[in-house]
This record gives sequence, structure tokens and C-alpha cells, in this order.
Amino acid sequence: MGILRKVGAALTAAAVVGVGALTATVTAEAAPQVAGSAQRSATAPAPVGKPPTATSAKKPAASAITKYRLDRRCMTKGRVLCINKKTRKLVYVVNGKPTQVMDVRFGSSRTPTRNGVFRVYRKSKNHVSSLYGSKMPYAMFFSGGQAVHYSSDFRARGYNGASHGCVNVRDKKKIAWVFSRVKVGDKVVVYSK
Repeated sequence: MGILRKVGAALTAAAVVGVGALTATVTAEAAPQVAGSAQRSATAPAPVGKPPTATSAKKPAASAITKYRLDRRCMTKGRVLCINKKTRKLVYVVNGKPTQVMDVRFGSSRTPTRNGVFRVYRKSKNHVSSLYGSKMPYAMFFSGGQAVHYSSDFRARGYNGASHGCVNVRDKKKIAWVFSRVKVGDKVVVYSK
């Protein structure tokens, strides 16, 4: 009888541990990933925001507009590079929902980044500027020679520098992730508010 009790106790403990492990796995998979999280995939940066809940699913657009100071022109169907000069953030919005956020910097007073609504008209993964000879990886051109692209200078010097009018991104993994999803013709909104 003592052996049966021990076996029964071991099976009960294994079942509880198994359920606990399953719950932990499901919880970990469902939990939102935060930038810098140990759970983040090496190939794709963590998406922003929380999974929709019963209360947050009712008004995602209004809360996203407030949280990221998104321009209403960003809240449309399709993919939008929503770029706020005041907050110095680029928010990649898909069908009205923010999916990625990154730090950006802009042109100097001599070479300002233009405000307005544009379309991505060209993409170049390993672009080099013909005017300045500088590398512009993951370039997405939206207005003349102005593009959204990764900047090693921004990564190294931060906001102590400026671009020649482009929208510089300091996180190479994030811009690579966005570059792989953006299509020629996608909307770009640049504004200050």
C-alpha cells in the first residue's frame, strides 16, 4: 500500500508540474515581448503593444493615437511609415495598429526633412548615397533623395548629429524587419506634433 501511495503521489506531482509547465509556456507565448527581452527572436524585433483584450480591443485606434502621438493620416488600411519629428519616433502602422516603434533623427536646418504625405517609390537594401558617399542600408525613398534608412552614425553619435534630410534609424534589426515588410507604394507620413 505504501508503494501505491508513493506512485500515486509521484503521478499527481508530475501532472501538476506538467500543467504548470504548460501554463507557463502558454503564458510566455501570449505575453507581449518588450525590446531587449530575453525572449525576443534574433531574427525579428519584438512587436510593440499588448495583445488585444476585451477592453482594449474596442478602441485601439484612439489609444494608439494618444500613446504614440500618431497623426490621423496614419490610421488607415494598409502599411504606413508614421514619422513624428517632435517625438523623434517612427511607428510602423499596419491597418491602423502600431506594430513597430523606433528612434529616428532628421535633417539639419540647412537640409530639413520634408513634412507631408508621401509614398515609398523605391527600396534599396544596400544603397550608397551618390551625393555624399555615405552608406544608407535598408533605404526606403519617399521624397526626392530623402529616405528612411539605417544610420551607423546615428547609432554611434545619437542626436549629436543630423542627416542631409533623410530619416535616420539607429536600430538596424528593427529597420531590417520593417524593410522586409514595406512595399513600394506604401504610405509615409512625416509631421511635427
